[in-house]
Amino acid sequence: MGGVSDLSVIEESEQLKSNGDSFNGQLREKHQRSDEQSSDHPARSLSPDQYADVDGIGRRTRSLSAVQIQGNSLNNINDEYPNKMPRRSSLASGNRSRMQKHVSFSSSSDEKAIASAGDCIRAMQAGTDMIKIRSVTRHYKRTFVLDQEMSSLTWKPSTKKAEKAFIKISDIREVFKGQTTDIFRQLVKEDYSEDCSFSIIYGDKYESLDLVASSPDEANVWITGLRCLISNRKRSGKYLILAILTKKSCIAESRSLLVFIFPVRGSGFLMEEQVMGLVKQMSPHINLEQILSKHKVRIKKFLAADGTMNRAQFLNFFKEITTRPEVYFILVRYANIGDFLTVDDLMAFLESEQGVSKLSKEDCLGLVKKYEPTRRGRREGFLGIDGFIKYLLEQELFDSKHLNVCEDMDQPLSHYFIASSHNTDLLEDQLTGPSSVEAYKSALLSGCRCVEMDCWDGPNNEPVIYHGQSLTTKITFKSVIQAINEYAFVASEYPVILWIQNHCSTKQQRIIAHYLKEILGDKLCNHFINENQKLLTSPRRLRRKIILKGKKLPVDCKEMEGFVSDEECSGHAPENGEKKKAKKDNANQNKKQVKLIKQLSDLINLKCITFNGFQEAKENNRNYYETSSFEEVSALKLNQASPDEFVNFNKNYLSRIYPATKRVDSSNYNPQDLWNCGCQLVAMNYQTRGEMMDLHTGKFTENGGCGYVLKPPALREDYSYFNPSSKESIPGVDPQILHIRIISGQNLPKPRGSGSKVNAVDPYVILQINGIPIDCAEERSKTIANNGFNPVFDESYEFLINLPELAILRFLVKDDEHIGDDFIGQYSIPLTCVKLGYRHLKLYDDTGELIPLATLFIHVAMTGKRAFGSYKRGMSIKKLKKTREYAQLKTVGIKSIDEIFKEAVKPLRTSTDLRDNVQIAIAQFKEICGLAPSSNIKQCIKYLTSRLTGSSQTFSLSITSNEGYPHLEAIGGVPEGYKKSISTFQSVIPH
Repeated sequence: MGGVSDLSVIEESEQLKSNGDSFNGQLREKHQRSDEQSSDHPARSLSPDQYADVDGIGRRTRSLSAVQIQGNSLNNINDEYPNKMPRRSSLASGNRSRMQKHVSFSSSSDEKAIASAGDCIRAMQAGTDMIKIRSVTRHYKRTFVLDQEMSSLTWKPSTKKAEKAFIKISDIREVFKGQTTDIFRQLVKEDYSEDCSFSIIYGDKYESLDLVASSPDEANVWITGLRCLISNRKRSGKYLILAILTKKSCIAESRSLLVFIFPVRGSGFLMEEQVMGLVKQMSPHINLEQILSKHKVRIKKFLAADGTMNRAQFLNFFKEITTRPEVYFILVRYANIGDFLTVDDLMAFLESEQGVSKLSKEDCLGLVKKYEPTRRGRREGFLGIDGFIKYLLEQELFDSKHLNVCEDMDQPLSHYFIASSHNTDLLEDQLTGPSSVEAYKSALLSGCRCVEMDCWDGPNNEPVIYHGQSLTTKITFKSVIQAINEYAFVASEYPVILWIQNHCSTKQQRIIAHYLKEILGDKLCNHFINENQKLLTSPRRLRRKIILKGKKLPVDCKEMEGFVSDEECSGHAPENGEKKKAKKDNANQNKKQVKLIKQLSDLINLKCITFNGFQEAKENNRNYYETSSFEEVSALKLNQASPDEFVNFNKNYLSRIYPATKRVDSSNYNPQDLWNCGCQLVAMNYQTRGEMMDLHTGKFTENGGCGYVLKPPALREDYSYFNPSSKESIPGVDPQILHIRIISGQNLPKPRGSGSKVNAVDPYVILQINGIPIDCAEERSKTIANNGFNPVFDESYEFLINLPELAILRFLVKDDEHIGDDFIGQYSIPLTCVKLGYRHLKLYDDTGELIPLATLFIHVAMTGKRAFGSYKRGMSIKKLKKTREYAQLKTVGIKSIDEIFKEAVKPLRTSTDLRDNVQIAIAQFKEICGLAPSSNIKQCIKYLTSRLTGSSQTFSLSITSNEGYPHLEAIGGVPEGYKKSISTFQSVIPH
């Protein structure tokens, strides 16, 4: 929201006092009359309209088109034959990585505004068709209605007598979202969407009424309305929202009014252009173009006949376009009193959802003061919907820890992925495109740490750089070195590698050597090769140093010049037999030898040599500073033929991969396949944007964007074994489940080149997982028609991740209706940089530039596979142990070594049992608490605490020590519904 002037603040206080006193007086009168008229029926204290009033003055006038109460499309369910009801499954056969997808049953064009608890209650009173789950085979379509007195929930038709087909609101204990009860656990999980499912726990025996709505929105309406009813009953004994709620709900209203008052004090009316200007002033995050596109008809609706808008009309219009209902539903889920968060509510949200630990109330109060737009809210310590939205907009998906270098930088260079550029000088294609010094500057400023210099003889004794044997333009070597000297360490202080392809005469080689020493000076690395070293130097020791890579004379060469091969120091796929020998002999005969001066050779740190196979590298005792280049096709063949050997080779030696020569358009290959086998210098055409470059850019945002990313242990530790081509799970590695819920989008623009005739977009989201073969997956959301302003997708996905260190998550937003380039925006991020909880991610366009105001709102959670996938609900640890898979030891054939490793079998089995038992016990605890598998232990403990403190029975809990572990002992009459929760918690501790 925009700032409020001093005059507005004074008026705010006066307006608040006037509105608050007047409304509180009305509320007291209503309360007294209702108490006198219906003392035996406290539920009748408030009508639905009065309920909406109490929920906030004028709030019932909000119309939020982004939230829809979906139409009912369940008529195909036959009440007489429940076993024949239609089912659906969202699991595609053969896709091992994708776990599950949740979507709505149907969509409808019917729109009903939901912006408050009062709106939810009115929708409940209008009635909703839902599926009632009685057992695995008994599923019935029923119409559920909240009665006008808000005292009971009824359904029809029913086999019960009418007077028995209801539940009193006063008997409702809890409302659980998702499939968390025993009845739901018995179902096949894919039968119904978890986002559409919820359970009502009622009665002294804690029975459950399990329901499935036709859409997540409809389920949210019932969950929100019921929770609001029971939370207010617990506090006042009557269905009243306290006066403090009314008073605080007025604040956002008054603020909007007073900001409006100031600029129009003269006339009291605004023209359409002034309306849009004021909206932009009050909500800078709003895209006016999107407003005009989405709300053009609504703007006209709010304007008077003369084209102006008064205060009330503006207020209604502003509420309609600014309140995000998907955020409102999150807020009310954690709000204990109405639709705002107290400091305690905010702390519960941050700890349970956002993964924030060690919070104090002072910390939370500081957040309230930072984000709450109203003075009164900041003073009294609560966060309303506007402040909550503002807070969430600043919660980015990228973990701030990786904004700085945070990984171990003392490993050898071969243990890192290094951001690398191919044909760095080019701005366009490889045949006729221009070369430019600016290309080097741009690459270095983006974090690139390895650039290529294709050097040739130039006029006037000045070496030049260009793509040899092509029509590309030329730039001088000197100008490039000067740019590198200036920009090498602006984005990162870690070493830059210059790959010098030397095609110059000895005369111009001396010029090159002179420029390198004169311009780069102390930045040149002079002590890279050391006879006592076995591995490459670390990036930390090479900070602010420039490493030269190229052809090099033998170390013991005493002559001032010698001969080296002029061929690319490339590798090839392995071949066998006479064919390989004949090819090698022929290559040796045809090799073109060129002179290399010792003055330039001595500056080279990384020596380029031809790769002739893994066996030859072992037999010749290859030096640690020797490196080879591979064309992408050759590298992929190596990966397919000898994946484990390629991985082991890359643990000690640098491998550079470059695009195939046929890519004359400067297109890019998929770098992920080469990262998977440990290749460090996977060179890309930086001048060409697209999906592959998006992955590269996303990859190197990790570790502070320094251009160096530490490889996972499987790709750098000598004793580890890893096959990057395998589509099977990794032995001994416990996979993780990645839960992603795509909630909504904001301010999504039209695709580039769509033209002015296109008024709106029909966006959808593609979610991609790039990593090792078994982790790769892709999902597509539904399309939201004609809404780029705030499309609500509300779809959940689950992915099995075996090696998160290599996984890259990519969100791609497209337009379903646009013909041609339907690209809207994308965001790519390493999975290791993802923050859990509710997050906004900023979208980038096809040139890599940030799209102003365009975001996706998502929720992310991670759980262990045994806490979700392989663990079957209700299964005991004893049963699971019989079918448990243990890591196996592979014998090496040396008896003494094999005997030693046999002793590790039992500890390994014990550790596996311990790990699995912990995860299973935690999964059972979540189930008993009625929480989703993606929830955490803190959420479970908080839920159990709220259950116990909210009980009407008197009892106490004491904590004692039992064999060194905390033990809960219940004293007094603990309700049956809580005993199981306590005993399950006890089962978690010993494990």
